[in-house]
Amino acid sequence: MLLQVLDYLGVGVFAITGAIVASRKQMDFIAFVFFAILTGMGGGTLRDLLLGVPVFWVHSNTYLFVCVAVGIAMWFVAHIVERLGKPLRWADAVGLSAYSVLGAAKTLSVGDTPLVAVSMGVATATFGGILRDVIAGEPSAIVKSEIYVSAAFAGAGCYVILAMLGFGGWWASAAAAGLAFVLRGGAIHFGWTLPGYKSPKP
Repeated sequence: MLLQVLDYLGVGVFAITGAIVASRKQMDFIAFVFFAILTGMGGGTLRDLLLGVPVFWVHSNTYLFVCVAVGIAMWFVAHIVERLGKPLRWADAVGLSAYSVLGAAKTLSVGDTPLVAVSMGVATATFGGILRDVIAGEPSAIVKSEIYVSAAFAGAGCYVILAMLGFGGWWASAAAAGLAFVLRGGAIHFGWTLPGYKSPKP
């Protein structure tokens, strides 16, 4: 039940971000749906392929229906969503937080190691957004100095640590997703960054 809720949340929110990009590019109706599906299911697809488990949306058409419904809805309300202020980045932050935990939780559920679980959490949380930005020709947040991958790493790592300590379930998920969202939200609102590499002077 927990994985299911996180899965639908991540898919739906990431689908919104894909549709927002399509609206900014003034694309057609089919492009809205395409970007919603691509972004909503890209990270989870990569995760399942790497784990060697059935790809989640192939065996449940509900995920496709969610993405298609989001794409259709955004065709009519994208201009309203854009008035909310940084809707793409905040929606992406919610999706990243949910998917970082989901990726780690699903990896642990199939018996893989904690290190792999953290890696899958990061991949699940970021890959859909990377695909979206690359195909749309937009600069990806992953190459910017602001906290992005680090937030996903913190969320996945926090969940894995709590699960190893015996605090799995909703409490661990809420704490880990909350940590990821706070870090990513701080980067969006306050411009938080980690120290970047500087080449030593000759």
